[in-house]
Amino acid sequence: MEFFAANYSLLKVLHIIAFTTWMAGMFYLPRLFVYHTDKAAGSDASETFKVMERRLLKAIINPSMIATWIFGLSLAAATHAWNTGAWFHAKMFLVLLMSGIHGVLVGEVRRFGRDERPHSARYYRILNEVPTVLFIIIVPLVVLKPF
Repeated sequence: MEFFAANYSLLKVLHIIAFTTWMAGMFYLPRLFVYHTDKAAGSDASETFKVMERRLLKAIINPSMIATWIFGLSLAAATHAWNTGAWFHAKMFLVLLMSGIHGVLVGEVRRFGRDERPHSARYYRILNEVPTVLFIIIVPLVVLKPF
């Protein structure tokens, strides 16, 4: 616990960077799905989208989510955040939802990798808004701590 408290500012910076890169990927990946849906399975364009989606997920989104959780839990331990109010519990619930959406996106990358097209472009446009809405709620909870 002393380590976390002594390095609070560094952990906070790393948490913000990780969260920002996680969100960037979460905003972009469903948009790739929108365009990928309209491409014929096996086409050059479809194969290009598969590579882009897989690399985005494995090189940016997955490591960023893991880092976000590690640094966030470290900050929570340093500040005993679970005792600071209901805002923290609401935030954690929303972060769990964001992690669930992350899991949905992982499944979609796997489906596209198998040339499956289980959903319409409209579905992915709607899915694209979910991380945005969660982001818009999470950030004010953290900054304002309204309750």
